[in-house]
Amino acid sequence: MTSLDKPTEDTQADDARAVTEAALFEAFGGVRGMVETVLPGLLFVTIFTINKDLHLSAIAALAVSLLLVVVRLVMRDTVKHAFSGVFGVAFGVVFAMMTGNAKNFYLPGMLYTLGLGLAYVITTLAGVPLMGLILGPVFKENLSWRTRNPGRKKAYAKASYAWGGILLAKCAILFPLYWWADTAQLGWVLVALKIPPFLLAVWLTWVFLAKAPAPIDVFAEMEAEEKAEEARKAAQEAERGDTETAGGRHRREA
Repeated sequence: MTSLDKPTEDTQADDARAVTEAALFEAFGGVRGMVETVLPGLLFVTIFTINKDLHLSAIAALAVSLLLVVVRLVMRDTVKHAFSGVFGVAFGVVFAMMTGNAKNFYLPGMLYTLGLGLAYVITTLAGVPLMGLILGPVFKENLSWRTRNPGRKKAYAKASYAWGGILLAKCAILFPLYWWADTAQLGWVLVALKIPPFLLAVWLTWVFLAKAPAPIDVFAEMEAEEKAEEARKAAQEAERGDTETAGGRHRREA
């Protein structure tokens, strides 16, 4: 390796890390996405802790979720993270209202966390890690990592196991509290466990992917193939035109 090769490799590594960070930021919503995830539950448990009013707490949580969607729409920003928050809060409100038990506001989210944790582990065991399915389109590689990029598939498997383990560990804390703790205690623990495990999982994903081979841009490949096909057709048409021109010249000379 020459002294000129080293900076180039370092630059490529930095570029790869930057692309990975941007993709993770887009996929998981960044700081704003975290705020939208935490705020409704925080508002619910705060109001319920103060006055024990299930209806007021539920309505306030749902209202702030809808407000976050409206803000994104006004700013013409992507609404997928805010909408997912609205659906989660809406299910919680329905469960709590139908049962009259404020703790059931948290039950749909807890069941979703359990299902998602199992999905990360099961899909990885099946050879199709869920993290690859989530981030593949973001990196413009789709499913190319499954058969053409084994190093990247291994990184997605590690990341999926990390997410699955973290989410299942979170469930191991929350479900006993659902049965033993009161609504306020469960709610505050849930709020406390929203961000730190998420940040840990995102950081581990970044570590695994930053060390993995670069993604194969299948969209660029398809575009290159289309251009090559267009060039081939243009060459064939030009060759056909030259042949017809030569044939006409021969006929005139004859």
